[in-house]
Amino acid sequence: MLKFSSNLTAYIKLMRLDKPIGIYLLLWPSLTSLFIAGAGAPAVKNILIFVLGVIVTRSAGCVINDYADLKFDKHVERTRDRPITSGKISKKNALILFVILLLIALVLVMQTNKLTVLLSIPAAILMSVYPLVKRFSNMPQFVLGLAFSMAVPMAFAAETNNLVPELAYLVMATIFWAVVYDTIYAMVDIKDDLKIGVKSTAILFGSKARAWIGLFQALMFVCLALLGVSFGLSMAYYLGLAVAIILATYHQTLIRSNDRSLLFKAFLHNHWLGFAIFSGTFLSFYIRY
Repeated sequence: MLKFSSNLTAYIKLMRLDKPIGIYLLLWPSLTSLFIAGAGAPAVKNILIFVLGVIVTRSAGCVINDYADLKFDKHVERTRDRPITSGKISKKNALILFVILLLIALVLVMQTNKLTVLLSIPAAILMSVYPLVKRFSNMPQFVLGLAFSMAVPMAFAAETNNLVPELAYLVMATIFWAVVYDTIYAMVDIKDDLKIGVKSTAILFGSKARAWIGLFQALMFVCLALLGVSFGLSMAYYLGLAVAIILATYHQTLIRSNDRSLLFKAFLHNHWLGFAIFSGTFLSFYIRY
């Protein structure tokens, strides 16, 4: 029993189920798209599919990321005790788990429609190649943004069996947001990454990272404002947007000193920014003013 409990804990850590921040960061854009598509009342079936789908795909992403980064993680203080790196889970078992998670995701998406299934193909490809991009490009954060942004058209398509051009604003906002929070995340490990040759936007932006993050935050909010106009969302949406802007400003204050603990706090706190935007979207369909 003790050994089983230990193994279970290792698998939970491998999938990062003990650290749900990645689930939240993927979930809020997904639900925002779903609720816009359903005019505030999407099908319960689709809500369940995308909540479960986000958990499963994010878990699969963590597994394949740790598998691909095994040699790098051994040299990074924050990651050297991860289950594969520490030997608690073998590479073979990690791959088996990855395949199982992908099959579960496939079963979930098959409950939607043909358009959503087709959109899931590039989403799966992007998720799988993301861990490799950091080896040859300083912009893996953009690839992560593309991977996460695929949930937006998928959710919309699942609800409406259609896509509209105006949805591009939420897709772009999701990409910009991912670049923001994942650059902050990369800033935590920048010293280790420089030593072992891992690339990131944190390294690319260097001493101008805070300014670049501010630029992408601004672009994100421009896209979100245009999203609200395009879909005729009420003032409640813009109140949520205002809260998100205040939170983004707070994040700028946290990353000012390059203190690792404050950088990580800013990264984690992005969850509330996404929640504010989703909450505004949800309320806009019930508070019309």
